[in-house]
Amino acid sequence: MLLTSSQLSVCVVVSACNPINKMLRRETRLRRGYLYRKSQEDRVRTIEEKKQKLKSALDGEDYNRLIPTEVCREAVQLQKLLEYDDEGAEGVSSHMDDEYKWAGVEDSKVMVTTSRDPSSRLKMFVKNVVMRHDVPDIGTMSEAYPNLIFHNFSSRLGQRVSNILKYLFPVPKEDSRRVITFANQEDFISFRHHTYKKTDHRNVELSEVGPRFEIKLYMIKLGTLENEATADVEWRHHSYTHTAKKRKFLSME
Repeated sequence: MLLTSSQLSVCVVVSACNPINKMLRRETRLRRGYLYRKSQEDRVRTIEEKKQKLKSALDGEDYNRLIPTEVCREAVQLQKLLEYDDEGAEGVSSHMDDEYKWAGVEDSKVMVTTSRDPSSRLKMFVKNVVMRHDVPDIGTMSEAYPNLIFHNFSSRLGQRVSNILKYLFPVPKEDSRRVITFANQEDFISFRHHTYKKTDHRNVELSEVGPRFEIKLYMIKLGTLENEATADVEWRHHSYTHTAKKRKFLSME
């Protein structure tokens, strides 16, 4: 049996579409699974928060106080659930934990992208960067994996941001003398880079090795670079948030 040219073209188109269809089906399946895990996580987190409120009222800091109104109806059932909780097992694992399941086992792979023409935000960032050669009395750059210090990331969003930053770096060795600090103050994150040496058994001497800059969270997207256009926006800094000057997003203070 011979195929005509039109039949051949149809066969080629169909075979070429198969990999695309498989990819779309896979994306749909992953998306369904993600939405299901997220809905389950929200439900479990609500129960966990109520359990902690009840626990605090019964034997915590709020001992001997009235049980909060929002947990009164479910107090008996929540107390039974508390009896099965293991010590130190507080908290809820989230869909975001999947991002870091290989942390400490495999080194992270960091991808930084910029446009051909720098955007206004990038130009503004460059103006706030103090390069290594501009740091006075600069120390020697160490190639050891750094120890990390995070200051004032106490809100849920702050803890999320500190995790994102933390897992950009490999696990340091115990004798590493290199330190990177991310310090949050009024939602501006200061980056500082030091090495240190012990001067005696009680004191250490810090040497700044740069660079030095300030950054501000603009957006968190749930997705990878190839799916950026369809990725969910977990958090975004909107222009109207400037009106709430007293509100802090990364800390509880």
